Amino acid sequence: MIRKLLSKIDSDKAVVGVIELLQSQGAKVDYNDPHVPRTHRMREHDLKMTSVPLTAAALKRYDAVLISTDHSAYDYQFVVDHATLVVDTRNATANVRRGRKKIVKA
Repeated sequence: MIRKLLSKIDSDKAVVGVIELLQSQGAKVDYNDPHVPRTHRMREHDLKMTSVPLTAAALKRYDAVLISTDHSAYDYQFVVDHATLVVDTRNATANVRRGRKKIVKA
């Protein structure tokens, strides 16, 4: 799954569900944060992005969903159930029961 994602990033066709520096590599990037509805200028970056709703349809549309923080506001089983691939950098999916093969711990 990771190789497929990297291939899509290389060909400028990746759709990723969390904001990261992947955008600078050509990936289309969205983010969801219940506490930050819009990004604002930080240091040298001004992403001008708005948090997208975290729906089953949105999750299915992404090639990968990157979890970069562990918010109690999220239902991580819901995320895993509907995502193709989940890259978990915070062990937020530790209690997920279904879909463990879709999770990559980073």
